[in-house]
Amino acid sequence: MRAATRLAPLGLPRARADVATGSGAGGNETLVSSLFLAPALFAYGLFVLLPLLHTIWLSLFEWDGVSEQKFIGLDNYLEIVTNAQLAGAFLHSAVLILLYAGVAIGLALLVVAAISRSALGASGLYRTLLFLPQVVPTVVVGISWRWILAPEGLLNSLLDRLGLGFLTRSWLADFDTALIALGLVGAWQLYGLFMLMFIAGVQKISPSLYEAARLDGAGPVQEFFSVTLPGLRQELVLAVMLATIAAISSFDLIYTTTRGGPGTSTTVPALEVYRRAFAYADAGSAAAVGTVIAAIVLALVVLLGRVTRERRES
Repeated sequence: MRAATRLAPLGLPRARADVATGSGAGGNETLVSSLFLAPALFAYGLFVLLPLLHTIWLSLFEWDGVSEQKFIGLDNYLEIVTNAQLAGAFLHSAVLILLYAGVAIGLALLVVAAISRSALGASGLYRTLLFLPQVVPTVVVGISWRWILAPEGLLNSLLDRLGLGFLTRSWLADFDTALIALGLVGAWQLYGLFMLMFIAGVQKISPSLYEAARLDGAGPVQEFFSVTLPGLRQELVLAVMLATIAAISSFDLIYTTTRGGPGTSTTVPALEVYRRAFAYADAGSAAAVGTVIAAIVLALVVLLGRVTRERRES
């Protein structure tokens, strides 16, 4: 205090007096932290925010990518609602979200419940094999499953050998099964990631909770629903977010298997962005669809995050 009193009459700035007494340390730490964050924030703004804002701006125009732009306001967004093909593409994404989230998360939980009670669960090789679909490029996954699901492919051959020939069909060329088949393939690719997330979440659950459940006479199923599942709440929300993003932005799997067919039964918004930008030379419409995709993903992520926060506080 005496040092600060002596410095102030000498005309030193208040900030310097605060530094001398140590009261300005918090401000210095904030400044240093901001300087460290500045390069990352600059890169994020340059490569994420700026392209996003430019995409939103382009969505207000009719433009083929070469000639002069024509301002049309919100017409491109109105087309998304009134155009049956575009509206159908978003409905197909909703189906994929249900399949990606429901099947992948359910399969991952089933695997985690099984390996947690098995000696194989501690094997790194076993976990690696289960995680393998996640690290395989999606293009390779699409080509492989296109061969498996072909009329003369592995799945139909296996059904014939099992005496279930009446179930065989052209899975990716049938209007009734194409979208569901692609949703199951996408779920198969995602479940490995969710499995590792859930394994890490289970390891954070206190063993005393399992001991208490067993003392109360809970069996494996009751133990899973009363201890394991509530303990994985945060991991489940994150898994739903990732499945939603993967389903809405799905492109390479669809493009390498059906290219939106048969007809438009497997058309998704990301495929519509590609078609409108490069096949139809309608950059404005493509930008509008891309903006809506980003808005839907952001809204769902914010909603799920808020639900998680409210449950945690309660």
